[in-house]
Amino acid sequence: MAFDYTHALLAIAASISIAGGLIGTGMAQQGIGAAGMGIIAEKPEKFGQVLVFFVIPETLWIIGFVLGIILLLGIL
Repeated sequence: MAFDYTHALLAIAASISIAGGLIGTGMAQQGIGAAGMGIIAEKPEKFGQVLVFFVIPETLWIIGFVLGIILLLGIL
């Protein structure tokens, strides 16, 4: 009886894509958060602009999550 490794490899690929998106988001927000707090401390009126820059990297984990779902469901 032969074992098909396709599902196992797709699960590993999906987990790597999700983990990569999460790690990338964390690394991006690390620098943006520190710089943003410095800007807000000096000019509180810049809060809206800093918030936008802080939210932009969140798209990385969303893209990783969607790619993981695509891999698991076999849409491609």
